[in-house]
Amino acid sequence: MAIAPPPVPAVAPSAARLTPIPDDRLDVVIVGGGIVGLTLACSLGEAGLTVAVVERQPLSQGLGNGRSYALTLLTGDIFQGMGLWDEIRTQITAFDTIQLSDGHYPGVVQLRAEHLRRSALGYVGEHRVLLHALWQRLQTLDTVTWLCPAQVLAVDYGPASPAPARATVTLTHSDGSLHRLHTPLVVAADGARSPLRCGAGIGTKGWAYWQSCIGFTVRTEKPHNNTAYERFWPSGPFAILPLPGQRCQVVWTAPHDEAQRLAALPEAEFTALLMERFGSPMGAVQLDSPRIVFPVQLMHSDRYSQEGLALVGDAAHCCHPVGGQGMNLGIRDAVALGEVVKTAQGRGEDWGSGAVLKRYERWRRWENWAILAFTDGLDRCFSNGFWPLVWARRLGLHTLQTVAPVRQMALGLMTGQLGRKPSVAIAPPPVLPVPVIPDPGDHASP
Repeated sequence: MAIAPPPVPAVAPSAARLTPIPDDRLDVVIVGGGIVGLTLACSLGEAGLTVAVVERQPLSQGLGNGRSYALTLLTGDIFQGMGLWDEIRTQITAFDTIQLSDGHYPGVVQLRAEHLRRSALGYVGEHRVLLHALWQRLQTLDTVTWLCPAQVLAVDYGPASPAPARATVTLTHSDGSLHRLHTPLVVAADGARSPLRCGAGIGTKGWAYWQSCIGFTVRTEKPHNNTAYERFWPSGPFAILPLPGQRCQVVWTAPHDEAQRLAALPEAEFTALLMERFGSPMGAVQLDSPRIVFPVQLMHSDRYSQEGLALVGDAAHCCHPVGGQGMNLGIRDAVALGEVVKTAQGRGEDWGSGAVLKRYERWRRWENWAILAFTDGLDRCFSNGFWPLVWARRLGLHTLQTVAPVRQMALGLMTGQLGRKPSVAIAPPPVLPVPVIPDPGDHASP
């Protein structure tokens, strides 16, 4: 039976939920009320900092977003540490197996949870589930101000005063009224085209890929058995992620023109092509949502911070969706910045200063760069018909399956177990005393 989406909160999403702040001076102003922005707001609000979240889209629009994300083990550990996991976990699906394959090549790599001595390798959750859980927590925090719908008109950065308030944020509400907020720190959580990043003159590097993704959900005839699939084709990766209620999220990557053509096909014709590519591990499939096409890009900001400003999530970086890392990086940005700010507060430091914000940048910039490079390399290596490269990648799949240290490192990177972890992350104890030796029947040969 399908699990119903979470209900829209009783508070009217068009209304601002305001906790009066004397003379509109706040500790932090977050521009962007999506999952990343609200994760940071909850982190800071729990510590007693006064925070405003400015979001231009009504809350109902976010709660109606049908997109789903692969969530790493570290993301689950973070939400566990924040006290949100009990609500989220009942409405998402864990997967304990990842099946990797290369087009029509018969060799298949099976990565299993026991290889990491965990009960799962990751999770798949819908946008509205995560947003609803964060919103519910936000409503319990008296120090957080929710301004929605509201839009930032300007941010003026000035020198710090004895009581630092180096930034003045001017915004407009839906009724046309103006509002000014004064804060030592503005956080840009406003997406890949971040107006705050552009307004601050922070450049980016990267490129648009030759591909677009078609995202949609399907209902399956047979259970998905908590398995995530990633099949690589010369046109691009093809991912199948398990969802509650015998549903799956599909992300079909193809060159731009082909993606647009596929998305425009009649449903019966599209479903027939989908079954050719999907195979039959779950029997017949039916479309369960509209097909949404979005282009793919790699983008990395030249810097993540400057005096009075920090970038998180897509405002700081975007990566190829292969491997499902994007949302996870943003959540890790949010809790890392929250930890840096709370530590500075405890030490009596100015958390909006460039020196403090550099700690956040040093923490996250190179870890994000590693994931961007990893996903870019995967896409370029597998979206390719050059035979020497085809042979090399199949040898790589064989190595991944048969060489335990290589497998452990790859799984550690994919699940967020490598790199510095935020203090809020609470990992469950291992479920097995020693790793299980893989079944030789699963080996892929080059």
